[in-house]
Amino acid sequence: MNYPFPGMNLYLENTVFWSEVNHRLITAIADNIEQNIPPQYRVAIEQRTYLSDDSDSVLVATPDVSVFSQRKLPQQYSSTTTQTETSEGITVMIPLPEHITENYLEIREVSTGFVVTSIEILLPKNKRPGEDRKAYQLKRKQVLASLSHLVEIDLLRTGKPMSILGKIPVTNYQIIVSRSETRPQAKLYGFSIRETIPIFPLPLQSEDTETIVDLQSLLYGIYNRGRYYLAIDCNQEPVPPLKSEDAVWSDILLRKQGLRNN
Repeated sequence: MNYPFPGMNLYLENTVFWSEVNHRLITAIADNIEQNIPPQYRVAIEQRTYLSDDSDSVLVATPDVSVFSQRKLPQQYSSTTTQTETSEGITVMIPLPEHITENYLEIREVSTGFVVTSIEILLPKNKRPGEDRKAYQLKRKQVLASLSHLVEIDLLRTGKPMSILGKIPVTNYQIIVSRSETRPQAKLYGFSIRETIPIFPLPLQSEDTETIVDLQSLLYGIYNRGRYYLAIDCNQEPVPPLKSEDAVWSDILLRKQGLRNN
């Protein structure tokens, strides 16, 4: 099945698909680069787990006013007590800590276990205020303060991007390649929904020949192997929605391919 967009597939950003796409993309990157990096390295798929107290995900029910009215309990009398009335409590929902697991990649030197490069693909929660973003930012700071390189891939239009100093062009997506030896400088690869995902070099040790990461080709494969074309209805607008001018562009593109006919 033909891939409908020149770069990122707008429909895959939907939270219905993104967790699965994120998992598939991490595995695809690991399999791809392991074939091309020098034999002294291996690629590990790692996990971090933390507790999230996301109060936005569990709403406290707003009761009807009538629930607050007092209901009289059956009267009981004794020679030593006085008549009392109690209010009946209401049942509410309170946010409970949730165990969050996030996957990421580490390129390690086999002989020493040293982490040469850490590769992250952002999740929606990483870009929203709250414990999830704080947990990711802490990990990010730890990598940036180390001798390890960082590759950070953001294929989500919504949410707040990770911190970058200075003014940068506004784009829909971005890839950051931070080499330990050039910090605080880093390479930023920004691109829009109308552009192909840029190819970028994967930093290793200075004496090694760097491999190239082609996310676009990997995403093509994921789209077809996962058969997302069977689950996506292009007659519906993408979630999150597009800006008006981009929505017109997307509509024309999909109609030309016969994928939208409403």
